[in-house]
Amino acid sequence: MTTAGSGWNDTIARARLHVVTGKGGTGKTTVAAALALALATGGRRILLIEVEGRQGVAQLFDTAPLPYAEQRIAAAPGGGEVRALHVDAEAALLEYFTMFYNLGFAGRTLRRMGAIEFATTIAPGLRDVLLTGKVKECVGRTDEHGRHVYDAVVLDAPPTGRIVKFLDVTRAMVDLAKVGPIKGHSEGVVRLLHSGDTAVHLVTLLEEMPVRETIEAVAELDGAELRPGAAILNRVRPSRLPARSVTSAAGGRVDAGRVRGGLTAAGLDPVAAGLDGLVAETVEHAVQVQAQRRARDQLGEVDLPILELPESNDGVDIAALYEFAEALVDQGVC
Repeated sequence: MTTAGSGWNDTIARARLHVVTGKGGTGKTTVAAALALALATGGRRILLIEVEGRQGVAQLFDTAPLPYAEQRIAAAPGGGEVRALHVDAEAALLEYFTMFYNLGFAGRTLRRMGAIEFATTIAPGLRDVLLTGKVKECVGRTDEHGRHVYDAVVLDAPPTGRIVKFLDVTRAMVDLAKVGPIKGHSEGVVRLLHSGDTAVHLVTLLEEMPVRETIEAVAELDGAELRPGAAILNRVRPSRLPARSVTSAAGGRVDAGRVRGGLTAAGLDPVAAGLDGLVAETVEHAVQVQAQRRARDQLGEVDLPILELPESNDGVDIAALYEFAEALVDQGVC
């Protein structure tokens, strides 16, 4: 397996489905969008799929809410493009009726009766079966020449707390559906998700709780024979202090005289510059740097390639997404 910190690698690059998960609040939707842009760089066509109903992708790209239809949302450097799809469980179920049983009209009737909502309520796992089934169809779709329509698919997946249950729910459907087209389709989903064509990337912050949840998620993925891809460190703050000064500054030992001398040498009035505030900010920054170091050491428990994205001081907009994508390309994403 690739050693931690080595970034993207050939094994991950061969995957056709990139599942992006992470603890809530780590920015996994932003990372999924940036990854899709990075993969599209150089002329590739990438599909970005979201399944959680939040329309987060539309918000990131400043577009209208996505329908249950694939549409182009961004161009990538080198002539590539990103298309996006918001998968709705009810629409996916109607599509299943049409594909497997030619029940398009009956499906519409069931929708009016509320039967679809009833079915997904009494069998909550059915919703995830429908969502992963649609993802599998997109990954495997080919054109009239037998070429894949999409070079890769990026899935903005549920959080790490339920990612294994989400990805592996179709195994139960294989056992329930003994014969018929749904059984065959379900077996295809299981094969895809447990193959080298799928990589599950884990987004985390360099903080204790997200890193711990990432480590636990890797163990769960390994136990379910699902392949972890890369750990993607989001909102990484650079250290602005010399390495030798971090420990003492974090302990509150900041030489105010040196700070005052530096301000004076720069032609600034120490009082007007707020010397006490600068000292306090230095201490706070040093504490954060130490916390990030501990989190990195903790993340070393799992042997995963690591990618990093910087913190965006101006928030996340389309320009920031392209900057993040460029950072991923610089780390070998292709």
